[in-house]
Amino acid sequence: MQRTSFSHQQCPVARALDCVGEWWSIVILRDAFHGLSRFDEFQESLGIAPNMLSRRLKRLVKSGLLERREYRRRPKRHEYVLTPRGRDFLPVILTLAAWGNRHLAPEGAAVLVADRATGDPVDPIVVDSRSLKPLTSETIMLAAGPVAGARIRARVARVRARGLNADRPTATRPPQRPSRASQPAKSGQ
Repeated sequence: MQRTSFSHQQCPVARALDCVGEWWSIVILRDAFHGLSRFDEFQESLGIAPNMLSRRLKRLVKSGLLERREYRRRPKRHEYVLTPRGRDFLPVILTLAAWGNRHLAPEGAAVLVADRATGDPVDPIVVDSRSLKPLTSETIMLAAGPVAGARIRARVARVRARGLNADRPTATRPPQRPSRASQPAKSGQ
């Protein structure tokens, strides 16, 4: 099955998913943050088929998240190390781990994010880099960027018109007009 590419879309979420939207890609990046760099290390950690791992590593290299470096000449061997773009993915991994612990671990957390100096657990949140205020559905909104096309501007306008926040129930949305197909036919037609 051919994979759909989102690289042509202006939406930054869609473009990011084009790079890391496959689950293997995200856990490979997780393992790279844990210091794994060699093919056999990733394979042992993940239990992934070699052909699948090879494809995912090539894709992460092509996307600029990992760099392939030779570490031995005879026999020739390579390792995969995080690039600056790849290291910038760390907050996504941390918040994904926190979300998973909060919502998908009824038995309790198996892995915690901890302060390196104290060992105390930390709770990752997303904050604005200028004000350091936490970003929540009550404190943010979508805005069209300077190069936004018509589709992005229309999406932003729709969301603003509805006054939706991520944590509001959908029942607060204004009623939708029924489509022409769902309306009863007028008599005489």
